[in-house]
Amino acid sequence: MRSQLIDIFPNRVSLKLILATMGVVLGSCQNSRYITPPTQTISATLNSTSAEKYANFSHDGHYLIYTSDRNSKRSVYLFDLKRRRLMALPGLNQPGSMQSQADLSADGRYIVYRSEQLGKSDIYLYDRLTAKSQNITKNFIGEVRHPSISGNGRFISFEGNRSGQWDIEIYDRGLGIDLSIPRNSPLPPSKP
Repeated sequence: MRSQLIDIFPNRVSLKLILATMGVVLGSCQNSRYITPPTQTISATLNSTSAEKYANFSHDGHYLIYTSDRNSKRSVYLFDLKRRRLMALPGLNQPGSMQSQADLSADGRYIVYRSEQLGKSDIYLYDRLTAKSQNITKNFIGEVRHPSISGNGRFISFEGNRSGQWDIEIYDRGLGIDLSIPRNSPLPPSKP
């Protein structure tokens, strides 16, 4: 093996420099600030052997919501960073359709996402407390994408092209809704 390396790198100084550089790079990875769990073949952790994308944190960093192509289906997943496990989202990921581009409110109660359940892309609001989804763009003329929800869960923004170009649309859920307020917030959890 050593003679093969010398044939590839006839100058021993070059070989030593490359090996020393690799040692520094590999050593610095051990001291990095990455806390990502390792990729696993089972579907019970943050990363799998499939594509993971569109990640967003809750206000306090307790939850991470993202889209994954695991199990041969594009779905939304919620990862609890404190417990280091996936959280159940019953009723959110519908069979025969793709769910993606999710975002969540400050305390993780409300989730907005894009889905193609009715044959076209729509923006849905999912309430983790009731485990129910609501299609908020059912009557919207045009395509929609990239939803975002305000910290308190009242406002939802998304990109829509009903005017022939991509514009920002804002949906107001109205007064009298249960707000999503983090536990460590100085504001009391009350209705507006």
